Amino acid sequence: MVNYESEQTMITKEEIIIKVPSEVAKAYHNASEEERQQLQLKIAAIMQSQFTIPKQECITRLRNIMDKASQEAQERGLTPEILESILNDD
Repeated sequence: MVNYESEQTMITKEEIIIKVPSEVAKAYHNASEEERQQLQLKIAAIMQSQFTIPKQECITRLRNIMDKASQEAQERGLTPEILESILNDD
């Protein structure tokens, strides 16, 4: 694991292994250190968007559903006191 410090936060980076075609691996190994670092940043950004955006979309969707349910409950007369009474019933 390698730590890189940025101006705002310290990001912990971890090495992973992925399989690529031989030509790609050869080109990567022949690239300069700067080119490899830039490529690593691009790959990390792609992977992060693949794994985090769907999660964020799900969270947003859940919040919207919960807000809508809350609004409908209030429109139908549910008050915080009634809700508390329902939740406290054993």
